[in-house]
Amino acid sequence: MATKPALSEPLIFIPAHDKPQLLFVLLHGEEADPEQLLPLADAIKQAFPLSMVVLPRGLHDVGRQLPDLIQQVQQLQRSYGLSGQQTALAGFSQGASMALEASHAQPGLAGRVLAFSGLYVTPPTEVPSATLLHFFHGANDQQVSLNEVESTLSRLAELQGDATLDVASQIGHELHDALIRQAIVRLQTCVPLRSWEEAMGSLQQQADQKAQPTSDPARILH
Repeated sequence: MATKPALSEPLIFIPAHDKPQLLFVLLHGEEADPEQLLPLADAIKQAFPLSMVVLPRGLHDVGRQLPDLIQQVQQLQRSYGLSGQQTALAGFSQGASMALEASHAQPGLAGRVLAFSGLYVTPPTEVPSATLLHFFHGANDQQVSLNEVESTLSRLAELQGDATLDVASQIGHELHDALIRQAIVRLQTCVPLRSWEEAMGSLQQQADQKAQPTSDPARILH
């Protein structure tokens, strides 16, 4: 009986003097290794100095290795006291597929997924409510067409998913610096839809409370 390929020891970068406040797990593409994602790791460490960046090795089979990846992420979260909302999964090509599938297979595993030049293995029929999905793609990608990505975003919108898409012109199937820079912008500025809805709901509740009549106006605090 064939045994499933196990994940080797990952590359791990931890803040030198402080407890990690964020966890980024970066997943390499097919026929590649963690070093493929070092430019992304460097950008994340610079933008988020208190982040822990982990680059697993030996990702070859999305279907069979997905449970091992999820277990590895959960173990890191337990070891460093980090929640799913403090965790982001990012991947290139096959690694993007694995990040997307993991976020669906284990709801709450990650607050964000960054998918570079990759899509789901199986088209989604539901969305992870606690996860914001970011897609980054080259307009000239010949391995994963932009049309497929746009169709996926349309499908996610129908499912009321929280997703963004950034497209770089004249770029093919590659982890280009322009896409990495835009990923950092998304991480720093993009407010998850669920947070926006919660904030708007809170504001509406406050407005409703203020609109209620009171028999003692002097008790109203401003």
